[in-house]
Amino acid sequence: MSDVSLRDWLLTDAPQTRRQARLGAFYQGWLVFRSNHLALLGLVILVLLVGTAIFAPWIAPQSPFAQDLADRLQPPSAEHWLGTDALGRDILSRLIWGSRITLFIVGTVALISPLIGLLIGTVAGFAGGWVDQVLMRITDIFLAFPKLILALAFVAALGPSVTNAVLALALTGWPPYARLARAETLTIRNADFIAAARMQGASAPRLLILHIWPLCLSSLIVRVALDMAGIILSAAGLGFLGLGAQPPAPEWGAMISDGRTYILDHWWVAAMPGIAIFLVSLAFNFLGDGLRDVLDPKGAGE
Repeated sequence: MSDVSLRDWLLTDAPQTRRQARLGAFYQGWLVFRSNHLALLGLVILVLLVGTAIFAPWIAPQSPFAQDLADRLQPPSAEHWLGTDALGRDILSRLIWGSRITLFIVGTVALISPLIGLLIGTVAGFAGGWVDQVLMRITDIFLAFPKLILALAFVAALGPSVTNAVLALALTGWPPYARLARAETLTIRNADFIAAARMQGASAPRLLILHIWPLCLSSLIVRVALDMAGIILSAAGLGFLGLGAQPPAPEWGAMISDGRTYILDHWWVAAMPGIAIFLVSLAFNFLGDGLRDVLDPKGAGE
């Protein structure tokens, strides 16, 4: 390796070890991702969001719960960069602390829904027969209802809270992933390497976990990244309707709901959390486009 550069070592067509092959594939993916400037912009915004959520106690200029009625509905100024709300609370501080709630909801839903969909979709596609019919008809039932309406029904039944909002969004978000995983499974379940593993005595769970699931992950990752914006909007919608985080929690959707009364005269109360939701949703869409370029097997050879 001393006679060649690190770049040449990573981009070689004949890797000597499995580690070199994996690092080379990762580096080639990074080169493709880096060429998409909008994807890089989305990544930067999301890194800033994560950093803001982690360091919220040190970044926020004021407490998100401190009320000062003497400073209520103040416009953006040097003291309050994004203004204050109807109770005199600093909007910037509430947005910073609210990023934690947003990341918690998005991260949890994005972890639970794809796992449920992956399990149901791969089992249906691999087993076939009546198992496939039953699981896909259940999936069709969930798909027949608008996602947000179904989430509203779950939250109304369970009670308004962040935890119940996450649970409702996760329980209503898995059907598209199940459909995608089933389609991927149907294309590879009769492949030669699956038949070879079955001849060597591999059980059905082993085939699913070690051979089929890894091949479904790339498509699911892209779909999850592109669905992040929808998850944020759904969570904000539940918060706007009072079914998500409860006062005085600084949830972005609830902040918009609080500011709708003053939208004409004090626009910043509702506009600032709306801009935050817009920027984060846009960043996830940009990131999803970049990941699709990297993980799309059809585009890899172009």
